[in-house]
Amino acid sequence: MTTRREQTSNESRELILAAAAELFAEKGYRQTTFVDVAERSGISRGSIPWHFGSKEGLLLAVLERSVAMVRDSLAEKPGEEASLEQLSRGAGMMFALPTTKLFVTLLVEAQEPDSPIRGRYVEIHNTLREHCRRWLERLPLPQGLSAEALAVTIIGAGIGVHQQWLLAPERVDPEQALAALRALVAGILPAGEGAASHGE
Repeated sequence: MTTRREQTSNESRELILAAAAELFAEKGYRQTTFVDVAERSGISRGSIPWHFGSKEGLLLAVLERSVAMVRDSLAEKPGEEASLEQLSRGAGMMFALPTTKLFVTLLVEAQEPDSPIRGRYVEIHNTLREHCRRWLERLPLPQGLSAEALAVTIIGAGIGVHQQWLLAPERVDPEQALAALRALVAGILPAGEGAASHGE
């Protein structure tokens, strides 16, 4: 049974994680300080290293939490039919997640060879590609085109669209961009298969 003290500690931890995720997305990892996180979360500055040890520990905890949120949002529902419409709707949901902005904001830092978050980003991309690949394997792809290769292309396009949208939201409409991507993928499928699963 969870004690009141443990419950309070867990609540404080969640407040810190939520605040840090917002700040890392807004300002980047290097520009965010414990003071910033304390002010945003309403939790004392001294509590942050007590929970996470260091700023790097906080960042890794934020990414662990974010990966879990992504996995939950992409989880397939029992009996759900495979279709490009479903895949596109899932991509739209990803755009709405606050964690997606965090992933895009920290992408450059993650590419540095000694970055503490490089491994987490590999895991994030693996999760996205795996989900996309599983959907695509349920569709009748043309001979010679693997679901894995197409998943890499779709995830790359999605990340690129999101990055452009963050930089110039007045110029980029992500819904239209995702609709264009869906149309391109549908164009390589047999007639009528872009909207329904194979064998229906």
